[in-house]
Amino acid sequence: MSDSITILQKAFRPILKPFSWVYGGAMRVRAELYKHGILPSWEADALTISVGNIGWGGTGKTPIAGWLLKWAQQRGIESMLLTRGYKAKPVSYPYYVRPGALVEEAGDEPLMLATSHSKAHIIVDPKRTRGGKWGMKEFNPRMVVLDDGFQHMAVKRHLNLVLLKPEDLADQWNNVIPAGSWREPVSALNRADAFLIKVGPKNFGKLKPYFKERLEQFRKPIFSFQVQPIGLRQVRTGMTSRNFDKASYLLVSGVGDPKQVERSAGRYLGYKPAKHMMYRDHHTYTKSDVLEMQTVARQLGCDAILCTPKDAVKLGPMCSDEFWQFDLRVAFGPSTIGDTSPFDKWWNRRFDSLNIRRLDKKADTSTEEGNDG
Repeated sequence: MSDSITILQKAFRPILKPFSWVYGGAMRVRAELYKHGILPSWEADALTISVGNIGWGGTGKTPIAGWLLKWAQQRGIESMLLTRGYKAKPVSYPYYVRPGALVEEAGDEPLMLATSHSKAHIIVDPKRTRGGKWGMKEFNPRMVVLDDGFQHMAVKRHLNLVLLKPEDLADQWNNVIPAGSWREPVSALNRADAFLIKVGPKNFGKLKPYFKERLEQFRKPIFSFQVQPIGLRQVRTGMTSRNFDKASYLLVSGVGDPKQVERSAGRYLGYKPAKHMMYRDHHTYTKSDVLEMQTVARQLGCDAILCTPKDAVKLGPMCSDEFWQFDLRVAFGPSTIGDTSPFDKWWNRRFDSLNIRRLDKKADTSTEEGNDG
């Protein structure tokens, strides 16, 4: 959400609140209809994990989804990700995203995930039940990741990972659309199995009073994580480098939290960009945008133009040698179940236990059906 919208929402919150109550009430009813089976839902024959949030973007859903796909590949587990593919316009659905696909057809985040995790099956379809059924038939994966799936209850999941921003625990707490950024009222958090917050260890510690006041009631673990640069990669050639040797650089981003990108760049390289050209999240870059970037870089004496991997998949065909992207990794930090119990350790145990439970339930159901026959 842009800062200007946030400012307007705060200014007019007393007027907008009644509309939020109506919207929040409708979302509660919707959730109950799914819970009691009045609205239909489909369950994949694979362990299904939803990665979602309570509010609008900038929480790190895509990096966490990517981490799960990488984890599955390292374990030899066939995986599939279902996404609506924001701004994707394929010829037909379901659309199977492969490296090298057109970003206009695949959408930026699906293409980025397909490029980074070529062994995973990335399926774009606004009707994720349809995409899921097709993907299960074609690939028979053992793990399904439901991207931005917390509110998408037409697909059943065995685990809900809910990502929060620090603001969600402070100014935005329970401020539902249109008075705030939340898609559902606070009661929806009862569906969460774990919370993840994109903060470093120091800020995680500062948030503990909010955990006690606001999240403790849900009795679910809270984990911290960061998305950290570990290097730089030339967009056109894939050549890697540790840094720019103190040379000036132009920063370009079209993401949900551009200020976080700027902070990350400054921390990693040790100095700020000469300028940060910010575009709207999911912006579709044009050749004129690229020419403008190159002109600004020359005017500022920058030999390098640095962007995020999400921007790189959209800029790729238009890039010249001065375009670089971050190489990123997800790093997990302390949690409320212990500083030495980060999300990745918890997840290793949780996946195995959930899978055993799911298979036991499936076996019991098969036995009951056999007895009925």
